[in-house]
Amino acid sequence: MTGMDETSHADTASRAALEGIEPQLKAAVLAEALPFMQTYDRQTVVIKYGGHAMGDKALAADFARDIVLLKQAGVRPVVVHGGGPQISAMLERLQIRSEFEGGQRKTCAQTIEVVEMVLAGTINKQIVAAINAQGGQAVGISGKDAHLMTAQKLKRSVIDPHSNLERAVDLGFVGEPQNVNPYIVNELARLDLIPVIAPLGVSPEGQTYNINADIFAGALAATLRAKRLLLLTDVPGVLGADGQLISELTPSEARKLIAEGVISGGMIPKIESCISVLNAGVEGVVILNGKVPHAVLLELFTAHGVGTLLEHPTVPQGLGL
Repeated sequence: MTGMDETSHADTASRAALEGIEPQLKAAVLAEALPFMQTYDRQTVVIKYGGHAMGDKALAADFARDIVLLKQAGVRPVVVHGGGPQISAMLERLQIRSEFEGGQRKTCAQTIEVVEMVLAGTINKQIVAAINAQGGQAVGISGKDAHLMTAQKLKRSVIDPHSNLERAVDLGFVGEPQNVNPYIVNELARLDLIPVIAPLGVSPEGQTYNINADIFAGALAATLRAKRLLLLTDVPGVLGADGQLISELTPSEARKLIAEGVISGGMIPKIESCISVLNAGVEGVVILNGKVPHAVLLELFTAHGVGTLLEHPTVPQGLGL
């Protein structure tokens, strides 16, 4: 049995179990969600949607229902999506070779055309259609629309293993946020629509850039002063030295875990990005597993959540600064 088959079987079992729950218990669960709904009422929540959950039909439908339910509950959801696996598949189909440098895809002029086609076209419209099929009113855009995301070329350097010297890396048309103009997102929210955004930016000269979806979502969440930024990934969150999920972290605790080697590899830049977003004014950032059915609802509307919440320490009442 493949991993996908196992996931589908687990989803089917979960749905069957839910159908067998007594109506009174369902009502109790809804009642317990009330204070969390009140916390997020009329608040902006930016959700970065990516990973293998995007390729699973059942999980994609769950995600769409979650977004519609958030909207119905008074939350203002803003979806930013990735699409790395889908881009790789299309490049392979078109026999365009992908090169990677320092763990990132080098994006030439031919590749950026495919990236835009896949992100702003196929994937974006699939997510919009899924949300609308659940009764939502979603609109798909990219960072190029209405000057939402002005970008500049990403500058990166790596240590050459042969000379041990630092050298610049040219990733082509890979960018980073330079300026965020939230006008179009705010207008869509005012019209009671759900923005679904492809992480593309454009330079002042009109050049299209591919932007990492986590970074794009973080920059947008900071500008919108979002209540929460949710980063849906393929991992449960941050794991401690014992391998168990850490449910909450402060920036100082996270830096300590990095220094101790508990947080390592690709999780380090993700944590550093989360801390930057917190410092920019977002109240909390959550790293969670998008492969968990209804992960968004579980994180926002239950006491325990399903991921790792990063937030600044709370100042006790009466000890104001």
